[in-house]
Amino acid sequence: MKHQRSDFPEDFLFGCATSSYQIEGHAFGGAGRTQWDDFAATPGNVTRFENGDKACDHYHRYGEDLDLVEQAGFDAYRFSLSWARVLPEGRGPVNQEGLDFYDRLADSLLDRGIRPCATLYHWELPSPLLDLGGWRNRDIAGWFADYTQIIMERIGDRMFSVAPINEPWCVAWLSHFDGHHAPGVRDIRATARAMHHVLLAHGRAIETMRGLGMDNLGGVFNMEWADPADDSAAARAAADRYDAIYNHWFMGGVFKGAYPQAALDGLEPHLPRGWQEDFPTITAPLDWCGINYYTRKLIAPAGNPWPDYREVEGPLPKTFMDWEIYPEGLYNFLTRTAREYTGDLPLYVTENGMASADVLEDGAVEDPARTAYLDAHLDKVRQVIAEGVPLKGYFTWSLLDNYEWALGYEKRFGLVHVDFETLARTPKASYHALAKALTT
Repeated sequence: MKHQRSDFPEDFLFGCATSSYQIEGHAFGGAGRTQWDDFAATPGNVTRFENGDKACDHYHRYGEDLDLVEQAGFDAYRFSLSWARVLPEGRGPVNQEGLDFYDRLADSLLDRGIRPCATLYHWELPSPLLDLGGWRNRDIAGWFADYTQIIMERIGDRMFSVAPINEPWCVAWLSHFDGHHAPGVRDIRATARAMHHVLLAHGRAIETMRGLGMDNLGGVFNMEWADPADDSAAARAAADRYDAIYNHWFMGGVFKGAYPQAALDGLEPHLPRGWQEDFPTITAPLDWCGINYYTRKLIAPAGNPWPDYREVEGPLPKTFMDWEIYPEGLYNFLTRTAREYTGDLPLYVTENGMASADVLEDGAVEDPARTAYLDAHLDKVRQVIAEGVPLKGYFTWSLLDNYEWALGYEKRFGLVHVDFETLARTPKASYHALAKALTT
């Protein structure tokens, strides 16, 4: 890599990120059934019907994995907690095995000098709560607050930072309007309610953790830069709608107590009654803001009812996900977020990385495209810091190749190659390059 640690401020944090269902092995340790187990068991939803039963077996091999975090020189490890592992029914009886696992994980991180950065929810909704309406049901905010209380009473004293919900756009829009993720719904009324309730649950969780005396609490938002596919006014309007739904809705709700009109044009008739009265909870003050960034999209009108947009293939080099490599989008979001929403609040890049067609040959994985991707985005990180944006850390996605949701085990984002038959871990060339940059 062309970058090294000394190129960044002394207190700048480097970390890597994972999520519970994608790596732990959900069949272990008394975890309850989740919407992803159900979604994967339904033909046509997931590549080869694959699920997270075994995943990377991080549940049993977490020590080996945390050794990899330490050896790479990372300062922090961002991980998520499985709601269904802690509360198999989503409510009611607690699974002590689940609490004990996260207790051991927290201590193991601290023993290695790594800051634990927890996310309370990364999409594995307990199936019994889906039976009650899931994110369409306003009661989910209370259920989520109760879960927050239980897990943070156990491990909250050892967390460096906590965020309630990873990528609310995926929880709400991708899963309830596009139907690409669990629960696989395609319904605008369900979408509108999920878009609002996910933020209400976020706010209730923040209030709960404040009540426990916790600090360094934030929100994590995924963002995709939207450019019009051509110079027409219609393409510009379509890109603006995409931007409003994907990016401004969640940032506006949390930091301004308002939703963008371009999104309300389609969603407001379907929002729950009295939704405006929830903003005092949704806008619970945060200590930092996290941005997950991967790509941009070129947007054109689709000739359909609202939201009337479609994606157009762009000309830039692409990752194995067919996502354009566009580091300028990270610069744009970091500067725009500070300018329009967060001001002096610390920002973190909480996810950034790429999938590539990695092959293990002779005990090694050469992935120069991933190293180049990280370098290009770290260029933008250095640029925004130089311009005064209060960016305090950068987390790579992901430590391990893992279960990539509806794409099964086909797409590899990891710095470390995982053989999903033997579960052997092999650090890739990008891991070694990043470790050298962080430890030299």
